[in-house]
Amino acid sequence: MLSIEGLTIRSKAKTVVDQLELAVRPGEWFALAGESGSGKSMTASAIGGLLPSSFTAHGVIAWKGNNLLTLSAKQRRSLLGNEISYIFQDYHGAFTPFLRIGSQLDELMHAHGCPDRNARKQRCIEVLEHVQLPAERVYRSYPFQLSGGQLQRAAIAAALLLKPQLLIADEPTTALDTLTAHRVLQLINQIRMETGISVLWITHDLRHVRKYADRIAVMRTGSLVESGETQAVLDHPTHPYTRRLLAAIPPLAPNAPARLPYSTEEQITPERSGLHG
Repeated sequence: MLSIEGLTIRSKAKTVVDQLELAVRPGEWFALAGESGSGKSMTASAIGGLLPSSFTAHGVIAWKGNNLLTLSAKQRRSLLGNEISYIFQDYHGAFTPFLRIGSQLDELMHAHGCPDRNARKQRCIEVLEHVQLPAERVYRSYPFQLSGGQLQRAAIAAALLLKPQLLIADEPTTALDTLTAHRVLQLINQIRMETGISVLWITHDLRHVRKYADRIAVMRTGSLVESGETQAVLDHPTHPYTRRLLAAIPPLAPNAPARLPYSTEEQITPERSGLHG
């Protein structure tokens, strides 16, 4: 469905992604994992043409026979939402605070060529119900009237509104408490199973990767160090960096000993790995 070949992202000062190769299959949940600064979010941004202006991307990001890096801004805009959609870590930033949720969802549909007001509202209500929100109330609400979990679900609804085929979820649960984060991931997985949408999940949380992802790619300082089926990679990691990430996962039980299955020279702390919290 999505194929990345030789992707390099750089600014004048540094290279943040170097010759990345990966592919996302139809209907699968693909996790792109690594610590902060590994280049995973920059990769996600490059797919939609959302890189900061100081960075350039080279290589191939193939989608339905087209290299997304060669498309015009207008062509990319038509893809975003319709075929490729995003859920970002900052779900508050997904909405304008002084406009009702329904108005913002309606405008998104109108901008993408749906002229029928009744049809737009029907689809908005449908997708809000799909993410298990009280649809009519949320449709009339302002963003500040919703809880964090509700607002993140509304952001998921916005991402699904135009029935995309690829959902890019960039750390979508980092700002949520543990229980709400778990429910949001369950919801995304349920939607994937029901609709057949593919999910490219940018994350640092290997505990959740084990539960939800079909395949995983591990990045370090802009390079791919390991990839494969999730259980195989996490149960039998071949690269020292992957082993260090696994060793840095904090124990779930308050008094349980930390996992130290590898030599102390390979250990990194949860704070350095980005896996704490």
